[in-house]
Amino acid sequence: MKRPLAIIATIFMSLQLWAQNEMPSILPMRERAAIIDQWLEERMEQVLPDLMSREKIDMWIIIAREYNEDPVIETMLPATWLSARRRTILLLYDQGEDKGVERLAVARYNVGKSFTKSWEKEQQPEQWDRLVELIEQRDPQRIAVNRSDHFALADGISATEYQKFMEVLPQQYKDRVVSGENLAVGWLETRTVNEMEVYKDICAIAHRIIAEGFSSNVIKSGETTTDDLVWWYRDRIRELGLTAWFHPSVSIQRADPESFDHLRSFSERPEHQVISPGDLLHLDFGITYLKLNTDTQQHAYVLKSGEIDAPEYLKKALADGNKLQDIFTNEFKEGRTGNEILASAIEQAIKQGLKPTIYTHPIGYHGHGAGPTIGLWDQQEGVPGRGDYRLYYNTAYSIELNNATYIPDWKKEIRIMLEEDAFFDKTGVQYIDGRQTVLHLISSTNKVD
Repeated sequence: MKRPLAIIATIFMSLQLWAQNEMPSILPMRERAAIIDQWLEERMEQVLPDLMSREKIDMWIIIAREYNEDPVIETMLPATWLSARRRTILLLYDQGEDKGVERLAVARYNVGKSFTKSWEKEQQPEQWDRLVELIEQRDPQRIAVNRSDHFALADGISATEYQKFMEVLPQQYKDRVVSGENLAVGWLETRTVNEMEVYKDICAIAHRIIAEGFSSNVIKSGETTTDDLVWWYRDRIRELGLTAWFHPSVSIQRADPESFDHLRSFSERPEHQVISPGDLLHLDFGITYLKLNTDTQQHAYVLKSGEIDAPEYLKKALADGNKLQDIFTNEFKEGRTGNEILASAIEQAIKQGLKPTIYTHPIGYHGHGAGPTIGLWDQQEGVPGRGDYRLYYNTAYSIELNNATYIPDWKKEIRIMLEEDAFFDKTGVQYIDGRQTVLHLISSTNKVD
C-alpha cells in the first residue's frame, strides 16, 4: 500500500519556514516519532522487496536480545521502542512480486505496525520451535542471517544466537543459510525520497550550528580555547534537543613550526589551545536527528587587527580543496567499487597538481554508515573488503578528504580538511545542503596581532 504524502508533508511544513540565517525548526518528540514510523512503513513497502529480489534472498531472519541489538534491527523498531525486548526475532519472507514481503515477529508482541506477532507462548512454550515451524511452512531456498567478515553493521547476530539457531534448524535447511551482508548493507544505505526531503533540513541545522560557533559571539580571541569551543558545541546540540553521534573536535593551524600529522589530527589534538588572531580553525562535527546523521568538517579564520578578509593564500587553499571535491565526486559511477573510485580520483587529482588524501564513507542511519568505504587516511591504496563493495543509486555519503598546500608565509604545509554530506542518484552527486566554499570569518575582540 502506498502511503499518502499529505500527513508527512504537513509535519514537514514547519521545517521549511525559516528566514535566511535563522535556525530551522526542530520538531517535538511526538512528531518526530510519527515521521520515523511512517518512513519505516514506506521503506518496508518500497525498499525491502527490491533489495530481497536483487540479492535473491527468500527469507531474512534477524535475531537480537535486549541491549545487544543487531544494528539492522535497531532501524526496524518503532520509534517508541528504544531497544529490542527479551529475544526479538524478525522473519521477512519474500512471497513474490504480487504478494510482497511477509513480516512476522517471533516474539511476545507485535513489533510496531511493521511486524505481526506470530508466537503464542502459552500454546507453544519454546520460541525456537515456533521459528522452525514458520521456516518449514514456507520452505525458503536461501535464508539470510546477519553475518559479515567486512561490515560490522551487517554482522549483528551474536555468536550465541547464531549457534542456537543452527542447532535447532533442521538439517535440510542448514546448507540454505547464507550471509545477509549485501542485503543488510543495502537496507541501511538506501535512502528514500521522503528521507532525502528532510535530510536537507537536518544538514541545514548542522551547518547553522557550526556557523553559530564559528563567530565572535562564541569565540573571544586570546581567551577562548579549542576545548571551550568543543563543549559549547556539545551544549548547543543538547539545548536544541538533538544528540551528537561523536564528540566534536576543534584544531588550529597557524604560522608556527608545528607540522601537520594525520594521527595527531584524528586522535591526539591539544585540548586547551587558546584561539588567537591569524589562526585557521578546523571543526569536525556531527548530529543525529530523526535517526539520520550528519558529518561535517569546515574551517574558519580569525581576523587580525585591521583585516577584513582571510589572506589570499588561505582562500586559494580552500579553493583547491573544493577542486579536489569536484574531481572526486565526478568519479562516482553506479557499479564502481569504492577502491576503483579512490584510485581514479587520486590519479586525476595528482595530474592536476593537487596533493590529495581521500577517506570518504557512507552516511545515514549511522555516521560511519554501511556501503562502500572510499579510502581511509592511512589506506590510500584501497581498503580490502569494504572498499570492494559497489556503488548503488539513492545512497548518501560524507565526502571527506583533504588537500595539502604549502604556505610560503608560514613556511610549512597545511591541510584543508573538508567533509560535507552528499547524495548520489542517477543525476550524479549533489551536496545535500551545499558545501563550504568561503571561510567563516571571526572578528578579533582584542588588539593582539
